[in-house]
Amino acid sequence: MYDEASQTPLMPGQLLARGVSRHLRSHDFVSVEELVPTSGLRVDVMALGPKGEIWIIECKSSRADFQSDHKWEGYLPWCDRFFWAVDTDFPTELLPDDTGLIIADGYDAEIIRMSPETKLAPARRKVMIQKFARHAAVRAQAARDPGLALPGAMRG
Repeated sequence: MYDEASQTPLMPGQLLARGVSRHLRSHDFVSVEELVPTSGLRVDVMALGPKGEIWIIECKSSRADFQSDHKWEGYLPWCDRFFWAVDTDFPTELLPDDTGLIIADGYDAEIIRMSPETKLAPARRKVMIQKFARHAAVRAQAARDPGLALPGAMRG
């Protein structure tokens, strides 16, 4: 499967992220991919809800991909809810029961298990919404003007 904009093949995790992002729009969430909440962490999908809710979704395309991820618990302080997104062939029994579960493909997704909610502190929520907004704006500007070099573009 290809990314329609660039005509480059999408990796399995990118396909999951696309399906997740499409599904979250049906819940009135908007999303960005590959956002850095803090140094050393990069989330696959961060979603922002209509009331300022922040969800992080980690896309895992295989057992090996999941087992090599030692950073996921570091994402928990940066969101209200945390989910795994996997395809129908993924062995879901590997995933922690106290996290959310989304089954996805390149076209859509379904929330199978809702994540428990741990509300962010207001100051951290403000920081994350600002990071989300800057990240989305940089991506939008890069799409409109691909030749423009933006200093610190993805740090925002």
